Amino acid sequence: MTTILEPDICVIGGGSGGLSVAAAAAAFGVPVVLIEKGRMGGDCLNYGCVPSKAMIAAAKHAHHMRHSAAFGIAPVEPAVDFSAVNAHIHAVIAAIAPHDSVERFTGLGVHVIQDAARFKDADTVVAGDYEIRARRFVVATGSSPLVPPIPGLDRVEHFTNETIFERLERPDHLVIIGGGPIGMELAQAHRRLGSAVTVVEGASALGKDDPELTAVVLERLRAEGIVIREKTKVVGVEKPEAGGVRLRVEGEAGEDTVEGTHLLVAAGRAANVAGLGLDAAGIEHDRRGIKVTPAMRTTNRRVYAIGDVAGGLQFTHVAGYHAGLVIRAILFRLRAAENRAIIPWVTFTDPELAHVGMTEAEAKKRGGRFHVLRWTYAENDRAQAERATTGFIKLVTDGRGRILGASIVGANAGEMINLWALAVTKKLSVRDLAGYVPPYPTMSEIGKRASMSYFGSAARKPLVRRLIGFLRLFG
Repeated sequence: MTTILEPDICVIGGGSGGLSVAAAAAAFGVPVVLIEKGRMGGDCLNYGCVPSKAMIAAAKHAHHMRHSAAFGIAPVEPAVDFSAVNAHIHAVIAAIAPHDSVERFTGLGVHVIQDAARFKDADTVVAGDYEIRARRFVVATGSSPLVPPIPGLDRVEHFTNETIFERLERPDHLVIIGGGPIGMELAQAHRRLGSAVTVVEGASALGKDDPELTAVVLERLRAEGIVIREKTKVVGVEKPEAGGVRLRVEGEAGEDTVEGTHLLVAAGRAANVAGLGLDAAGIEHDRRGIKVTPAMRTTNRRVYAIGDVAGGLQFTHVAGYHAGLVIRAILFRLRAAENRAIIPWVTFTDPELAHVGMTEAEAKKRGGRFHVLRWTYAENDRAQAERATTGFIKLVTDGRGRILGASIVGANAGEMINLWALAVTKKLSVRDLAGYVPPYPTMSEIGKRASMSYFGSAARKPLVRRLIGFLRLFG
């Protein structure tokens, strides 16, 4: 028998964005239904950010054991128990899972339905024995690993981020298709845990970021023994008679083969739109995801889409940001529009790679006066003490010193980019950053030093030099 529900909000998807909308709505006493067909917490908790960072943390400990001589500590080759690493990963997931659980959200007052959802028409969603007729709907179904149509790939066992964290045994030689953040993070983690690793990338590895900074990361990864083959297309996959996997590739030097024992496909993400009945609801979508306005509204005015399924930047914190925009619009009737220029991102390799705002290349394309400011980790006292001197900060400002963007490559870059995300969001200038007092000794000082270098460059201008000379003469 069908049960009809008429909440104020119906959320489809129990990942980061959907949970944020549901929790906020419930906190304001708004009736809300949350539908999730899989695991609560979505990709981030179960297959993405959380398990990958747990593996990276384990791998970093192994790396430090090998490279402790500079601190006066005898280095040792760690005995890696890969099944214990797996247990660590799943213990971290289990520790966080209660925060995203059905029980917690039911306790908050959210009606949770664990089933697949689809639009019956423009005003109705069906899930199991329920028919939901809400005032507003929010689609937050996320994305899944994109498996490209490479000949033979469907006949060869391969992993994606949804399955790689279930392995109890270390791969002898992991071959990775895709040199983006997921591929490179897992490449370094597996290498540090004892696997041989080869990455095959059709374009440039970490190609979304500033090439001046990615060069620092790629140099480190290659120094650790990871083989990175850029501008190399995979044209076929097969299983040799002896076992393992063989890739047929085409690069600048012609055709070749790459062999390994295991294969990980990290070639991007695909929006989860299949089976949602979007056409029945009048919701326009394509292969990139659901089409939305800057306010995250779809072509059906009753329906919003947030996070990966909305076809933009695919990060957990973006889904949370979208959730805030939608809550403002639905509950408070406030105007809210996505501003992608303020979204930071981090690739958690070692060294880390972080960015927010405009790059140097984008500033050149925009035209007009701008400045590029840099400061290196090697000129930072804390970095010297930690022997973490690889990397630098790079700031882009307009002609008057307003901060347009920031990129950092080096230790703790992901933590340090927070300040610069605030600076870009609030349109601060180098004067603001040069005027604050950072504690000593911290690596964050590189940001202030880079800001102060703006005034050093200004002092080299002829007019400023003449003014300084005048002041000295009569001062």
